[in-house]
Amino acid sequence: MSNASTKFWYNLVTGEVEQGFESPAIDRAGPFETREEAMKAPELLRERSRAWAEEEAREDR
Repeated sequence: MSNASTKFWYNLVTGEVEQGFESPAIDRAGPFETREEAMKAPELLRERSRAWAEEEAREDR
């Protein structure tokens, strides 16, 4: 496994992709293996959130 400081992160505040620990942890999503993957972070986070909400709704029934 590669070092997390060499991976890519999506900055939730600026919308920029960063390599390594450039911004505070609370402001970043990741890590991602590639810059391209990190650029898709907002879409990925929405998909995961939707899936979790659907799973919780099924469990509540």
